[in-house]
Amino acid sequence: MSSSIAVSEQSRGGTLIPMLIIGILFFIFGFVTWLNGSLIPFLKIVCELNEFQALFVTFAFYIAYTFMALPSAAVLKRTGYKMGMVLGLIVMAVGALMFIPAAQTSHYALFLVALFVLGAGLTLLQTASNPYIVCVGPRESAAMRISVMGLVNKGAGIVVPVLFATWILTGMDQFEEPVLAALSAAEREARLAELSGRLVMPYIYMAIALVGLAAFVKFSPLQELELEEPDSEVDDKLGILAFPQVILGAVALFMYVGVEVIAGDTIGLYGRSLGVSHFGALTSYTMTFMVIGYGLGVLTIPRFLSQERALLGSALLGLLFTAGVMFGSGESHQISAVMFGWMGIPTVPDTVTFLALLGFANALVWPAVWPLALEGLGKYTGTGSALLIMGIAGGAILPLAYGHFADTSGSSQVAYWVMIPCYLFILFYALKGHKLRQWR
Repeated sequence: MSSSIAVSEQSRGGTLIPMLIIGILFFIFGFVTWLNGSLIPFLKIVCELNEFQALFVTFAFYIAYTFMALPSAAVLKRTGYKMGMVLGLIVMAVGALMFIPAAQTSHYALFLVALFVLGAGLTLLQTASNPYIVCVGPRESAAMRISVMGLVNKGAGIVVPVLFATWILTGMDQFEEPVLAALSAAEREARLAELSGRLVMPYIYMAIALVGLAAFVKFSPLQELELEEPDSEVDDKLGILAFPQVILGAVALFMYVGVEVIAGDTIGLYGRSLGVSHFGALTSYTMTFMVIGYGLGVLTIPRFLSQERALLGSALLGLLFTAGVMFGSGESHQISAVMFGWMGIPTVPDTVTFLALLGFANALVWPAVWPLALEGLGKYTGTGSALLIMGIAGGAILPLAYGHFADTSGSSQVAYWVMIPCYLFILFYALKGHKLRQWR
């Protein structure tokens, strides 16, 4: 297969159909990924876990990106980008079906294996689709196109927690710890098994939808990418390692995905610790702010805002909002009352609001890093994409670090300090890292 910094002449003339098809895939990314935010407190109850153990949900899902990114690049070389998307959807369908025995047995290890398989399929799907969006049009507007995809992706992140709370988390008062503690061991086990069994039908429907989508992509008019030679002389012995912008970009994405997952997937646990009754839907707050951020990107990039400045602003806002989470009030609801309480949306403590606002800060990091990191890679675009995808492993490691410090320090609020060094590195990449073309 040849490789592309641009699509063929035919597809360059019309990007609408590719954008629509890839947009559907990005909705699937969001649906599957942001379901984890609701799964974590759910499995914490079903499998009777502490906070650190519950965050292995994110570890199992995101660590798949580390193990499967380079194999995904190898698969794409053999199958092409379009068929790679099809195979990714099929692997995801297998992962969804694995939730059935996991739910029927309430065995946490089976849930983690199913999440890993889902993550593996998503790795292949993302490795194929992200460079497609970068290459389907002018480089300077790539962040805008990715922002459009982000709107779809995070739109799914708004919908999923609400659906999950409505379908799965109804009647949760009977699963509160004082109620369960009053039951006999057999009654407690039966009640938790009933709760776990609620997952079976949703994941059956998900598997069917994924197989149907694979067939749709297979027979769609999506064009194959055609890759050009790199823009500069490259030491073939080093290969992709000769491009500092992509190596540092992968580290930046590692940091970014880590803080994104912490903001989106721990907000339910943190809200529950503060007594927020609708904790299962709190991920939708973070996703709503991300959608607003992506919308801003669509409107301003590149006409009013360069990709570099968007990344710089994201890092600075991330540092500001993290400070708000760490030092804000866990009792006052004043900020959320001013921002959205007047619309009838349930208010939350100020620290939870700052955690949700990190969605806005994070929104433009992914869209900005991709085009900056893939600049000038030519035939190495596929491998560079795989390397950037490996950065998603930050979603596996950093939430566990947060969970560890939350448990050992006894303060979920203070433990959010782990995000500070992440935003500092993103700030470095925005100011200097993306400009480097040589290591010396």
